[in-house]
Amino acid sequence: MDEFVRLANMPLNGGAAPGGAAKGDPRRWLMLAIGLLAQAASCAFIYGLPFVLPALRHDEHLSLAQGGLLVATPTLGVVATLVGWGAFVDRWGERLAMSIGLGASGLLLLAAYAVHGVVGMGILFGLAGAAGASVNASSGRVVMGWFPAEQRGVAMGARQMAQPLGVAIAALALPPLAAAFGVRVALLAPAALALVVAAIAGWLVVDPPRKARAAGEAKPANPYRTPALWRIHASSALLVIPQFAVTVFSEEYLVSVRHWGSGSAGRLLALVQMAGAVGRLVTGQWSDRAGSRLGPMRQIAVASALAMIAVGLTARTGSWVVLLALAAATVISVADNGLGFTATAELAGQAWSGRALGMQNTAQNIVAFLTPPLFATLVGGVGYGWAFVACAVFPAIGVLTTPVAAEQPLRSTEQPRGKTAGAAERSA
Repeated sequence: MDEFVRLANMPLNGGAAPGGAAKGDPRRWLMLAIGLLAQAASCAFIYGLPFVLPALRHDEHLSLAQGGLLVATPTLGVVATLVGWGAFVDRWGERLAMSIGLGASGLLLLAAYAVHGVVGMGILFGLAGAAGASVNASSGRVVMGWFPAEQRGVAMGARQMAQPLGVAIAALALPPLAAAFGVRVALLAPAALALVVAAIAGWLVVDPPRKARAAGEAKPANPYRTPALWRIHASSALLVIPQFAVTVFSEEYLVSVRHWGSGSAGRLLALVQMAGAVGRLVTGQWSDRAGSRLGPMRQIAVASALAMIAVGLTARTGSWVVLLALAAATVISVADNGLGFTATAELAGQAWSGRALGMQNTAQNIVAFLTPPLFATLVGGVGYGWAFVACAVFPAIGVLTTPVAAEQPLRSTEQPRGKTAGAAERSA
């Protein structure tokens, strides 16, 4: 820990990265580690709550649709505050947003221990999600600010490993805690994790240097005057639907339809989520080498559509192959997130990146909030098989809406990316 403190307080050195941070500054790895840890702590609750859905339904006597709505309430809180947190980050910086928001989220989860009833729990879950939303823009922006363009794909892929890692932590920890002690006791684990990481962020995070605007220099233009960012937000939101269909309902499907034990299902899904985390890192490196974020994102959309069809058809037949299809769909459906996130920040520019990342996450989380109750209703009408097949429609539309051509100006104006960067450095 002393070494971490020394790194956080050392002066800048080396060549400046595009965002103002130094290319060779070792602090960027510490900032990446804290950003990853903060996002994982937030996701362990916001996206890990579905792993106690069977216990929640049992304890509170809920239907599947009611339970799906309750576990989606943190996402509703996230949606309500993401853009506001993005503006906060643009004005006050990443460290304050991470520490204040994550700390408040942990305290609200502690309060849920003493609350009984669906309404009270739903309100606290929503407020905890609203506070934890601070991490979405701030932890990503601190990573973007500390890494040069040619390393951002890998760096953001590493940071985006946080969501599946956080979900994996929840899958391993929450079902056995809920089975042994009840849902409220299980929620003390993500509450404690959030409070510890909030303290670490407040202590060690250093906001990335910001490029000062020269006297008389005009303010950066609003990037939303062109359709590219809107299309990225739309495509990313469409690709969230299969992700949340399999993440939220895999545990319930394995327990209620395949008759697995909750602990066994949680362990399997934790392994799959960890594979998804590695997949995000791989796709980040792929984008750096390809010199494109949106080209790989479009190809992942194709694969996601095919994977959901495979899940639906194998679920219809009752074959054990559905387990392989669910694993593949889970890994593929989370792989695009870092690409859309990085493309958003790069197209928006530093002055607008906090708000743009807030908009990106708002679009995704609106869809994430709507997916569980609507998917549960669809399952009630046509069964899991056809419901999973129906989810393939949305990534198929995402193939068409992903604005790959919008990256062309980036390739010409922001030189150091992937192989192009290496050539530029060699010629220099």
